[in-house]
Amino acid sequence: MPHYHSGSTVMLRHAALAGISAFAFLASAVPAIADEAAAGDTAGASSEIMVTARRAEEKIQDVPVAVVAFSAAALAEQRIASEPDLQLATPGMFVRQTSSSNQLNYALRGQSIDSFSYAAPAVLTYFNEVQTGGTTATSFFDLQSIQVLKGPQGTLFGRNTPAGIVKFDTVRPDAVGKNHVSLSWGSFNTINAEAGVGSGDASDVLSARVSALYQHRDNWVDNIDTPADKDLEGFDDFAARMQIQAKPSDQLTLRATVQLRMFEGSARLFRANAFATGSNELIGLGGTGTEFDREKTRADGLNYQSLTNVNTAFTAEYDAGPVTITSVTSYWYGNLKSRGDIDGGYGNQYAPTMGPGFIPFSAQSRDDVPSLDQFTQELRIASNNTTGLGYQLGVFYFNEKLDITSYDYSNPTDVDPSAIAVQRQDSEALGVFGSLNYQFESGLKLQAGARYNHDKRTMVASRPYDVRPAFLGFGGPVATQTASVGDDVLTWDLSATMPMTQDVNLFARVAKGYRAPSIQGRLTYGSTLSVADSETTMSYEAGLKSSFLGGKARFNLTGFYFSTDNMQLTAVGGASNFTTLINADKVDGYGFEAELEARPVKGLVLTAGVSYNHNEIKDPNLYVAGCAAACTVLDPVRAGSSGIYSINGNQLPQSPRWIANWTAGYSAPVGNGEVYVFTDWAYRSKVQFFLYESVEFSDDNMLEGGLRIGYRTGKFDIAAFARNITNDVSAVSGIDFNNLTAMVNEPRLFGVEVGIKF
Repeated sequence: MPHYHSGSTVMLRHAALAGISAFAFLASAVPAIADEAAAGDTAGASSEIMVTARRAEEKIQDVPVAVVAFSAAALAEQRIASEPDLQLATPGMFVRQTSSSNQLNYALRGQSIDSFSYAAPAVLTYFNEVQTGGTTATSFFDLQSIQVLKGPQGTLFGRNTPAGIVKFDTVRPDAVGKNHVSLSWGSFNTINAEAGVGSGDASDVLSARVSALYQHRDNWVDNIDTPADKDLEGFDDFAARMQIQAKPSDQLTLRATVQLRMFEGSARLFRANAFATGSNELIGLGGTGTEFDREKTRADGLNYQSLTNVNTAFTAEYDAGPVTITSVTSYWYGNLKSRGDIDGGYGNQYAPTMGPGFIPFSAQSRDDVPSLDQFTQELRIASNNTTGLGYQLGVFYFNEKLDITSYDYSNPTDVDPSAIAVQRQDSEALGVFGSLNYQFESGLKLQAGARYNHDKRTMVASRPYDVRPAFLGFGGPVATQTASVGDDVLTWDLSATMPMTQDVNLFARVAKGYRAPSIQGRLTYGSTLSVADSETTMSYEAGLKSSFLGGKARFNLTGFYFSTDNMQLTAVGGASNFTTLINADKVDGYGFEAELEARPVKGLVLTAGVSYNHNEIKDPNLYVAGCAAACTVLDPVRAGSSGIYSINGNQLPQSPRWIANWTAGYSAPVGNGEVYVFTDWAYRSKVQFFLYESVEFSDDNMLEGGLRIGYRTGKFDIAAFARNITNDVSAVSGIDFNNLTAMVNEPRLFGVEVGIKF
């Protein structure tokens, strides 16, 4: 019967804890100010923030794109070490924490995708200029910078994306003064050890860098239905990176990168009947009126998760004088095993005892990715001039082969499955892109770009083995099914930047984005494949970027509007418990993002960011199945179809209207260094977990704060830290087919850290 990804995602577990090494949830809208604080220089004007949002180094205030940039010093100061850390520091960003994929899905301005079958994402991640794939997402360590670009991208980057890009760049082998070692210990015996050591500088013919990260956490959730005291939510995570760089001449740079990640630990923890019918307040194991306790659960199924990723990349850059020619070649490989107790409880109505609450039937499943192979090749040529006419041309090729095997088990501790479903998905994409830009003497800078997209995808899926009883209604094995999709689309963008004064720049941008068609092939409980057609987005944004108080403060404001035709959505769960891709006729959205940073007096650093995002599904003929559990759906029922609801007019799921973050830091000289204190806070408003709106499967708001107090010199940093200091308890997602199951945020955590730079 039921089927959900047994672990949700190994990455969710890692992401939720990677930042514990210092003080997670450090929110800074434009954190370059923190760079100066980290360096002990908190007086005078702010230094310029440099970004490569347009594949060339530019001042962030001059870029006609809504971009948030985190430099190496800001990342170290704030310990942005995971996806949740990053989302809470970026207005307009939300990380969708669901049970329906093997990855965390970034959402920008409400646009994302939630699919078991690795449908083309709305937000792409790039790691050292390589687009990452499925289970191949990398750990956050030894990073030089992170940049978040909002809106459609593609005329400057390899693969097209309709909503934005998150761009990660590591510390390079020839970086000077970037060697470091850090060790932290925190609640639940959480250990974070990180190091990065390079051998050269920019003048060396040959240089290398080795980086590594080890993370551990003890099991801290007690399953009271097992003899062990605490037996869930622990993990061990190891990642390492080797980079070798050669400069045989002043014109040629060659760089090879190899990275490994290995994870072993618990799968995502589902909590049965954490909601009571008619409320979205979390309740305890004793039912309505009892206090929710994150450190206790009741479950009778097996739970485990393991992940291995290996990725390689080779980059060659040749400076031919007027132009630079760049080639980026990569290969990524990953595999995953994940099993969990999907019903989230113990027993069922046919067993002598059951709970928490009513469990209609037991549900245990497992999803494996035996292999994910991804190859990419990008070749581009870009002009080197900084004035007059500039240009860039490129071609990009993407090839991915993904195997998924899904298992259903009749009993909670069975090791032999009662049903097996398999699928193979082959994806191929070709992009040809280019852009022109010209800066006039008045300071006006115009840019225009275009991209040709060619995509095709084929899926072969079947259920070769099924011995479940016929009365369950699955119908036995399902013969091999094949589906193929593809499209050829031209996308483009136009942008302008105009300085109004020495301290104020205005910008505007219009862009057409595109997402390739997708196929859904989970046949463990269904018997047909589903297909989502291509979607296209028109995006408009305009704003200002300014500095004031003699350069001691910056304020940026962006307003945006987008309209997406045939937006790809995923209907998950419901009474049929089948995942189906659908297209909404139209989704429109609008809002704004504002960021402020200031150093009004020496030693004081303040930042704040806020975003508002209103979006609406516009399709009067679009209906989805509601929850099979006893929940209260708020949408209109389709006439004559009990349990089927209209989602016309709904906000996109996991898309809060308001996101806000603010920080305050103060430092004072003591001896050869400084004592500092830093606090951060992040807020998001109400979210619905599914396409339909319900009372139970939602969360009203979440407010989390962090605190760090320490002493640092140019070489050493010793600190105590806290995360979620108010111990906020919030649901972050749910499962709706069996009972009122919820997943929740992380508990309050404390720790200490020591870091050394050399």
